[in-house]
Amino acid sequence: MPETTATPARPSAVRTVDRTIDGPGGAIPIREYRPQDVRDGAVPLMWIHGGGWMSGGLDQKESHAVAKAIARTGRPVRTVDYRLAPTLGWRDLTARSPLVLAPSENRYPAAPDDVVSAIADQAGSGDGRLFIGGASAGANLAVTAAVALRQEAGVRPSGLVLAYGGFHSTLPPLPESVRSRLTGLAGRVAFTPASYDRMTLNYVGDEGLLPGAFPTGADLAGLPSALVMDADRDSLRASGDRFASDLRAAGSTVDYVIIAKTLHGFLGHPLGRGFRRGIRAMSQWLDAHDRPA
Repeated sequence: MPETTATPARPSAVRTVDRTIDGPGGAIPIREYRPQDVRDGAVPLMWIHGGGWMSGGLDQKESHAVAKAIARTGRPVRTVDYRLAPTLGWRDLTARSPLVLAPSENRYPAAPDDVVSAIADQAGSGDGRLFIGGASAGANLAVTAAVALRQEAGVRPSGLVLAYGGFHSTLPPLPESVRSRLTGLAGRVAFTPASYDRMTLNYVGDEGLLPGAFPTGADLAGLPSALVMDADRDSLRASGDRFASDLRAAGSTVDYVIIAKTLHGFLGHPLGRGFRRGIRAMSQWLDAHDRPA
């Protein structure tokens, strides 16, 4: 990935503004990150937090800390508080008994509907150009929204920024080279195929919606360039690696980056080395892919 000198040497001060926009399920909370010194040509970013489609929000570090760090480079950022599926505890994810789903109207397609509304609103406030990105479940939602908006007039995605995403309804087989790294803490916190299946089912609420509710069930042709960034010691690398290949096969240019010595969710730890390396990779890629109007 090419280096860039576009990012200012001195970080910009950032002002945040919380407000709501209209959505299909009611008011959608969003947060705007407005740099004091916006760089010429800097395309805004829509950043979407993770949390297994069932947790997180505007104050979540994976949302707030990432958005603020990117905005300090002189790029406007927006985050969105999309509707969440019911929360599953660790016992729910790891139990062997059938998963009992609590009734909820906030399952799929509630979250992608909210994200699509927030992106369309953001694009409509400028010239239509924007980057769409997210982490974990947010990376999934970023692609789902990009597919939904592909033919939408006035929305012109400049690229996708996808961090340790879950793009499949069922985890692809994990290469032995990755499996061997899931030892100690990495192995204890890693998603298993069974726990991942339970999480995705909780998101959609109906097995009949799988795998169509996931990006791998969609036609990926016509999507923009993408940065796919994975954690080194994360079972979701199986999904990220496979999805990067799928995007390339569909015609997108893809940079695939692995952040060394990191676990899933490293963008939620702003004091960590993985966070700094991830933000650096993201900001450099974004700077290199700004496009003139």
